[in-house]
Amino acid sequence: MSITALRRLLSGAPLCVALLAGCSTTPPSSEASAVAAAEAASPPAAAADAASAPTHASVIDAAAVAAVEASVNAPIEPDAPRPVDPLRPESVVDLNDTAAQADLWARVRRGFAMSDLDTDLVRTAEQWYSTRPDYVQRMTERGSLYLFHILAEVERRGMPTELALLPFIESAFNPQALSTAKASGMWQFMPGTGRDYDLKQNVFRDDRRDVLASTRAALDYLGRLYTMFGDWHLALAAYNWGEGNVRRAVERNERAGRGTDYLSLRMPNETQYYVPKLQAVKNIVSRPDTFGLALPPVSNHPNFLSVPITRDIDVDVAARLAGMPQDEFKALNPQMNKPVILAAGTPYVLLPYDNANQFVRAVAEHRGPLASWTAWIAPKTLRASEAAKHVGMTEVELREVNRIPPRMLVKSGSTLLVPRSEKRSADVSEHIADNAVMSLAPDLPPARKVSLMAGKKESVASVARRYGLSTRQVAQWNDVGTWASFKPGQTIVIYLTGKTSTTRKTSRAKPALKPADVKTIRPAAARTGLRPAKVSTTR
Repeated sequence: MSITALRRLLSGAPLCVALLAGCSTTPPSSEASAVAAAEAASPPAAAADAASAPTHASVIDAAAVAAVEASVNAPIEPDAPRPVDPLRPESVVDLNDTAAQADLWARVRRGFAMSDLDTDLVRTAEQWYSTRPDYVQRMTERGSLYLFHILAEVERRGMPTELALLPFIESAFNPQALSTAKASGMWQFMPGTGRDYDLKQNVFRDDRRDVLASTRAALDYLGRLYTMFGDWHLALAAYNWGEGNVRRAVERNERAGRGTDYLSLRMPNETQYYVPKLQAVKNIVSRPDTFGLALPPVSNHPNFLSVPITRDIDVDVAARLAGMPQDEFKALNPQMNKPVILAAGTPYVLLPYDNANQFVRAVAEHRGPLASWTAWIAPKTLRASEAAKHVGMTEVELREVNRIPPRMLVKSGSTLLVPRSEKRSADVSEHIADNAVMSLAPDLPPARKVSLMAGKKESVASVARRYGLSTRQVAQWNDVGTWASFKPGQTIVIYLTGKTSTTRKTSRAKPALKPADVKTIRPAAARTGLRPAKVSTTR
């Protein structure tokens, strides 16, 4: 979400520090309540306000900080404002009341609304989980950090609460999960689907890992799939296999006069097992004792705040000011690709109650820079060593922080993370924060474009062998498949570096033949294979 979008969202609610996802057994301190109360009374800072803020580099609105300090130092009144849940802003949240201390699992069970499956695959999944109690314990403890927010979002949309359990199946509630197919995050979005649902993926962040953004996107997608198929089991199958595949499977069964429900469709094994796994988790949550398992208690209230930031800040600095280990900070803010948080692209951080209060106070007292990194746009295509000289880094440092492999060029327009300096001290703009790209190219000698005349029985494979090239390259250059053959006399294009001879293994061929020469010696050429027809040099 861009900072503009966030400000537009917050402008309609009396929140600056908002309660968000997760679960906790520890109520917030009085100071944390004061933070939320003070921030609730303060609107988010506009860009102009940030420009006129005090000279030290504060990431929190100055008026909000002053209100927090006053609230913390003042005695807490019995009727003081309480933390507010942004999903239900009209409701006051009392973390000490009976409902807040109730077990969240009971609330999950009450919202179950999908029809049950009872198949052998469900039994197989139940057995798999029940024989791995340590795995179930780790998965549910990790999920307890995010489950309250997900459940609240599901309920707000009127969806069945089984959907709140789907991250158990997708990622075991690991927001850093990355599949071999490049699906990422707690909800396992593929890159293209993520972009379809406004999940930014660039140099600085991957919103597929963002706890709030990915949950919003996943429920938007599932809601759309349910509207499309009118059945939650088919919607889940489409979430796993793709809506087009499920639609075609339904159409095939319709033409054949067969059933079109989930169990009647021909699907890959993974998709056939997908809904049964969710059913098994549902059964375990409903009756854990039946499977010899114990679910860790999860309190029925949110346990962390969304704290707006207005300045770029290093991840390690943010964690230190919040009084948190970096791994715990990253568990709540896992979308960062770089060691800096850009306020223009990620205008908030998620923090537990007490840490949010400490963060607000520590930032107000902080002197000196909050961010040591910024963005730099390559003005032209450069080697890593050349780019390093431009920005005052060693080549090793530049490669490491920007993940530049050996023997690769940084292409013009690429965004690199570099140290701040007197000349580069401004925060990164929203355009760069949202659209930064890194483009690389092989660092190879200039290549010559060579056009060849095919002899008899020439193929992509034979050309590749003769000139020491890959079949994929030759096929791509000539817009054919890797198993394709060429007709005698057909022109073939290849690109060769300076070290590669155009007469390799064809000693009788002549370079740069004239058209008349080609016609005259074609029989000889057929015996010797390919010969150069013309040579040009290009980059």
